[in-house]
Amino acid sequence: MFKINKIIMTLIFSDMILLIGLGFVAPIFAIFLTSNIKGGNVEVVGFAAAIYWIVQSLVVVPFGKYLDKNHGEHDDLWFVIIGNFFSALAVFGYIFSSLPWHIYFLQAIYAIGMGMNIPGYTAIFTRHVNKGKEALSWSMRAAIVGAGSGIAGALGGIIAHRFGFIALFAGVGVFIIFSALLPFFIFKNISPKDRIGFRSPPMKKEL
Repeated sequence: MFKINKIIMTLIFSDMILLIGLGFVAPIFAIFLTSNIKGGNVEVVGFAAAIYWIVQSLVVVPFGKYLDKNHGEHDDLWFVIIGNFFSALAVFGYIFSSLPWHIYFLQAIYAIGMGMNIPGYTAIFTRHVNKGKEALSWSMRAAIVGAGSGIAGALGGIIAHRFGFIALFAGVGVFIIFSALLPFFIFKNISPKDRIGFRSPPMKKEL
């Protein structure tokens, strides 16, 4: 029977919690922008998405190059942790947002967070994945995260409708902070020196 090692399992659960948390928000984020942000319209929604993807694209490669300079896996893990905290900060920031530029600024913070998470996460995941089970391990991650995000999307709409966006964002922020804390449980299990491995980063969704 195929068993997933502790490092991979912890990374999967951390990513699952992160993306499930964001999954609560993603389906109804456009509604929040058009109904709760002064001057919010479909153009603001488009610009918010564009800022996220452009900023993430600008930072993810430099971050990846930095982590490849033989800094060891501790730096990789810190990028995951700090990146997740940045994502939580962005979500909490939505609670206090009232103007489009607030959203744009927070989208940039969120993009930097994901730009840190992606190279750090995939570097550690790929180095520690079970040999001969690479495809299965990545597929299991995709299945777990995908199923969780789908359920979260439905629940996010229900929570926003019944309790409001503030309650939703507060809960999601706490959820994401928990995802940032999980990697601390494998700090002693990772190597302070780099182990060579192929990296194949997944895309992270924008809000």
